[in-house]
Amino acid sequence: MGLIVAAAISGTPAWSAEPDSRRQRGEETLLKTTGAQGREVIDSLKRISPELGDWIVDFAYGDVFSNPGLPLCTRELATISALTALGNAQPQLKVHIEGALNVGCKPDEIIQVITQMAVYAGFPSALNGIAAAKEVFEKRRVGPAFSDPAQRRTPAG
Repeated sequence: MGLIVAAAISGTPAWSAEPDSRRQRGEETLLKTTGAQGREVIDSLKRISPELGDWIVDFAYGDVFSNPGLPLCTRELATISALTALGNAQPQLKVHIEGALNVGCKPDEIIQVITQMAVYAGFPSALNGIAAAKEVFEKRRVGPAFSDPAQRRTPAG
């Protein structure tokens, strides 16, 4: 039975039907977005819950993040939005803010996504998200605090 037919019968997308390629795609996408930090998270799970690490690599990064339907920057911004809205995932939010920067998202885009969550998830979640972004931006020396002051937007009024 061909790969596409097998994928259609199983309900699995054709681009993710082969487990070995799924793992390889997951590892590559994890490295591209999170670098060594993501690998450290996966490795830290090996002793207590190795299957959780496998699921993250295979499903989250091998199937979802590597799906060609959206660019990685868009996926990272969506993830930042969801983690901000949750309000209780600061470590993961910081990893994905780093990931967004790694795949070409601009600090201002990250700030806008987090700020928009004030409308839908409340000000505490947005404030916590901005605090996480500030921490990542300071560590990487990017964002409004490190840009040309002449290019910063001044509030009206």
